Amino acid sequence: MKLFEEKPVVHRYEYAAEFIKDFQVGEGDFILAGKSVFEAHFSELSHTGAVVRYKSQYGQGEPTDLMVDALLEDFRKTDCDRIIAIGGGAVIDMAKILVLEGNASAADIYQRKAPLKKIHRLVAVPTTCGAGSEVSNVSIVEMTGMHTKLGLACDEIYADDAVLIPELLQELPWHFFVTSAIDALIHAIESYVSPKSNLYTRMFAKKAMEMLLSGFRKLAEEGQDYREHLFEDFLVASNLAGISFGNAGTGAVHAMSYPLSGVYHVTHGEANYQFLTAVFQAYQERDPEGGIRELNTFLAGILNCDADEVYIETEKLLNRLLQRKPLREYGMKEEEIQSFAKSVEEAQQRLLNQSYVKFQAEALEEIYRKLY
Repeated sequence: MKLFEEKPVVHRYEYAAEFIKDFQVGEGDFILAGKSVFEAHFSELSHTGAVVRYKSQYGQGEPTDLMVDALLEDFRKTDCDRIIAIGGGAVIDMAKILVLEGNASAADIYQRKAPLKKIHRLVAVPTTCGAGSEVSNVSIVEMTGMHTKLGLACDEIYADDAVLIPELLQELPWHFFVTSAIDALIHAIESYVSPKSNLYTRMFAKKAMEMLLSGFRKLAEEGQDYREHLFEDFLVASNLAGISFGNAGTGAVHAMSYPLSGVYHVTHGEANYQFLTAVFQAYQERDPEGGIRELNTFLAGILNCDADEVYIETEKLLNRLLQRKPLREYGMKEEEIQSFAKSVEEAQQRLLNQSYVKFQAEALEEIYRKLY
């Protein structure tokens, strides 16, 4: 049984210019990037012969299968052999699909109706501190016809190189900085209690949780401007959490967030945030003596509270940074509670199978109703 694998080589640079020089970026490279960060730090690459495309050329918000189809069409017209993704999880997730051989549509790829064979190299340069996509084998897309998200998890889409450049987080507004970092925390916490977790994945997850929660406490005390002191720590923590969930997976928090994101276009990190403490409180009620007991003890040590109060204290801390909202404030309707729960049960078995407790539709509905 395979316990652990980390395929990408992880690099760290102080400045973008060092990365450009070391990787000899230029002709033969296909660059997919967020426009603002590219113009701020990589504009010289526009004159090197590299093919440059911005995510915004394909659509706004979280990636959809239609956006990936348009990107695939553009890429397949080139003779580029190396893909460089410079952006958040959305950019990197879209770029991962470009490494595959063939002319299949995004829908067929994500639903595994097409063969998956990697034929191109991928360099992933994250510009957020949450997705961990640069070191995971997962790509998430909104399936427009299904009104939910779908994840593809396979080793063929691992990046070859993951490049950490802390200065790139300077372009990240406060809201996205916080929701990205909370997403990284959720990756660490969910992967820690996954049935697929082991000593190796838990080691990475624990360090990520420690770095993130300590940083959140400093932000709560010092204010938004303090985040400049946390760029490197949070970028590394996101990377560590990505390594953990790339092996152990995430669970019901992610699964329950997908209909909310798919229907109401709530960003990934913010959508996950809505479900974190409610899901883990439900886990606690159903199986308090399993792996969650060890997790609670560990979190209590960081949060300076009793083990049975960790989810209350976690929510208090996160609410000091960004107030969690009732689901109705995103536009969700009460009559959608049942359909959302059914959608998760039917479409997100991969994630539910990686959950600490595998919820059925009734339990999912109960959590949606509690948060509505």
